[in-house]
Amino acid sequence: MNFKRTAIHDVVICEPDVKGDERGYFAETFRQDKLENFLGFDIHFCQDNESKSSYGVLRGLHYQLPPFAQTKLVRVIKGKVLDIAVDIRKGSETFGQHVAVELTEENKKQLLVPRGFAHGFVVLSEEATFAYKVDNYYNPECDRGIAFDDASLDIDWKISLEKMQLSPKDTKQPFFKDALHFEELIALYA
Repeated sequence: MNFKRTAIHDVVICEPDVKGDERGYFAETFRQDKLENFLGFDIHFCQDNESKSSYGVLRGLHYQLPPFAQTKLVRVIKGKVLDIAVDIRKGSETFGQHVAVELTEENKKQLLVPRGFAHGFVVLSEEATFAYKVDNYYNPECDRGIAFDDASLDIDWKISLEKMQLSPKDTKQPFFKDALHFEELIALYA
């Protein structure tokens, strides 16, 4: 595994070493010891999730409130998505900024999205199978989001609004300025 920091230091691209021949390929997609060594702290994933979506499906921008905040390690098994991580940590040098990375079945890149970030993706291929690990269990009462189309975030989703497919939940999320941010979230649970 190779690891690269993005423009937002805590968001990390993970690239597996892929070994292939005429029969196919092999790739080690997760090594806890190597990831922890790169990050400098322990991480313990406890739940794996998978979704299948068609072109234009946009899921996000989502996060969970403490004490159920989650770090995610996301990847695409089939297809192509644009993956977004938005820093919602008040006081961070990159507060309100985002990282955008194309994850595809060909490039096999993964994105580590730490706690304190809202996350979302849009499908750019005919369909995509998206898989991710989380380090805390899903809790519907702690589920929150931010409007994907908030102009203050300046996210280029790479497809037009008319081609996007959204859940009712994702059409009703608050703007970034109105959402709870992570310093505020932690104070709620202290």
